[in-house]
Amino acid sequence: MPVSTENRDASEPTGFIEAPPMSRASKYVFERTGELEKKMLHTLCGYIEQGAFEVLFWDGTEEKYGEGPSFFKLMIRDRSVIGKLVKNPALVFGEAYTDGLIELDGQIDDVVRLLYLNKRLLDKITLGRTGQKINSLLRKVSIEKQKKDVQHHYDLGNDFFSLWLDPTMSYSCAYFQTPQDSLEQAQLQKIDYTLQKLQLQPGQRLLDIGSGWGWLIIRAAQHYGVKATGITVSHEQFAKAKQRIEEMQLEHLVDVKLMDYRELAKTGVHFDRIVSVGMFEHVGQVGMPLYMTAVKDMLTPGGVSLLHTITYTTEGPTNPWVEKYIFPGSYIPTLRETIWMLPDYDFHLLDVESLRIHYAMTLDRWAENFEQSLEQVREKYDDRFIRMWRMYLQSCAGSFRHSGLAVHQILFSKGLNNHLRLTREYTSV
Repeated sequence: MPVSTENRDASEPTGFIEAPPMSRASKYVFERTGELEKKMLHTLCGYIEQGAFEVLFWDGTEEKYGEGPSFFKLMIRDRSVIGKLVKNPALVFGEAYTDGLIELDGQIDDVVRLLYLNKRLLDKITLGRTGQKINSLLRKVSIEKQKKDVQHHYDLGNDFFSLWLDPTMSYSCAYFQTPQDSLEQAQLQKIDYTLQKLQLQPGQRLLDIGSGWGWLIIRAAQHYGVKATGITVSHEQFAKAKQRIEEMQLEHLVDVKLMDYRELAKTGVHFDRIVSVGMFEHVGQVGMPLYMTAVKDMLTPGGVSLLHTITYTTEGPTNPWVEKYIFPGSYIPTLRETIWMLPDYDFHLLDVESLRIHYAMTLDRWAENFEQSLEQVREKYDDRFIRMWRMYLQSCAGSFRHSGLAVHQILFSKGLNNHLRLTREYTSV
């Protein structure tokens, strides 16, 4: 990914498009406009207090912003990027990188690190997001809209995800006991750790909301003898989970349904345990009470639920580039607003745990696997798609490492439950 200019012969092209000859007046206007755009970037980067980076502009000139060693170097191939970048950095940087208008000599992780080291710069960049926040608050979350949003991402194809996920096809934060754990080992540990927290008993009924490719419900049936049901709105995930259940001859214990959790709640079905891993982020802020209501309606008195979700420190809109290109309709809830809701549904908090660094490590593994699978990815997708997913995986890893982005497992019961185990010793994996 890094673009290097070392050892380049002076006669070789730089990669920039050479403009045709222009009149003296046109050239003056062109150069003056370019200087103004550089000044806009210079003004924005004046807020950098820690760290530094370099820029190679479209005309071959270079500039360094900040003090000390450079974290990375940007090559801006099109000057029109700067005006847009200053107005909406989070969206435009992702778009410009995806379209090849910006190249990076360095790591995306370092871009994220520099941003979060400089609060004044970060505050400047996030100004003007009030309107976006209001829109997210007012956004309606119909069942059909949520299905469409989820399918936009997860129905890219099982063959695509299988290239860089582990064999369990777990697409959520893994649980590493050591940095040397393989991705598959860490994902199995996450599933086991999650199931142990639920304190399952043989014969109990378990619901997995957003069950993905089905490995959690399969393992719950195999290890605990529970009757497990999974639901998903992704056609690809449903087909693969169904295939796995049939191949393992677990139809008597495991079922998967292609439906929304709100549709299931209307059927009057009840479960002793309800788990949701990496799905809550898709319900939207206005959909959070709908989710809690559905869990309350389906959970038996004294029943236990575990909510595994990405969280942020303060309420606000989703990163606009991620929301537009990767997860439309998504919203990252804060830990405080999620826990604040629990008493309204007679939910009693039992346990909260952060797995933030675990998710950074998980994304690192996904990004590595993705880069190693580029030959197969190119058989179906173009370079723009590859750059988009590279940006997504690597920037998310950086965000979990350097920003307030985290992932929490929140365990709670419906009403009081006086029969749960007294210590955490049972959660060893």
